[in-house]
Amino acid sequence: MKDALPAPDRTQVIKAFDAIGARYEEAFPHKDGQLAAGAWLTAELPQGSRILDVGVGTGRPTARQLVDRGHTVVGVDVSTVMLQLARTDVPEAELLDRDLVTLTPTGPTGLGQFDGLTCFFTLLMLSRSEIPQALRTFHGMLRPGGLFTLAMVEGSLDEAPIPFLGQIIRVSGFLRDELRQVVCDAGFEIAGEAALSYSPASTDAPPETQLFLNCRRV
Repeated sequence: MKDALPAPDRTQVIKAFDAIGARYEEAFPHKDGQLAAGAWLTAELPQGSRILDVGVGTGRPTARQLVDRGHTVVGVDVSTVMLQLARTDVPEAELLDRDLVTLTPTGPTGLGQFDGLTCFFTLLMLSRSEIPQALRTFHGMLRPGGLFTLAMVEGSLDEAPIPFLGQIIRVSGFLRDELRQVVCDAGFEIAGEAALSYSPASTDAPPETQLFLNCRRV
């Protein structure tokens, strides 16, 4: 795998999530789908597995869940504020300021390979054209047979402006058949999936359908 790519300009994303901070937990207090996907990962992997959490956010629930079940967690995010919250809530994790497209297992900034990888809603912040490459990057970060669990919001969108907790964020997504195809094209097989309806609390964001895919590197 090639060394990391230069990070694209995520200035607006960073500003938005730095401003949102802990209010993200207010908008999404119930994370049953995310917890279920994390539970699948921990059930399938032996205790002490090394797991990469892409878009770690506040560290809750995923990094906290994985650490509590005896796994070694490396979390990456581009928001300084989110990383500060995660360092308070999950001090056991190694937390790094990294854009997901710059991730690589080799080279001066290489993180090595992982037994598992989680990416919950982070790909929403990319353009549709960036998402397939991001998935191929995840494939390279996993050992052969490694596990990957992904969450997206269903919708045929490409950097659509959405008001969220007083910020405008640009969101991309796929319909579920498209998402399955993009994931499989990146070198994963889908071991299970779920679709959940969700109405964010304390926010002007509309109700959404959350898609969860549990995958294995092939």
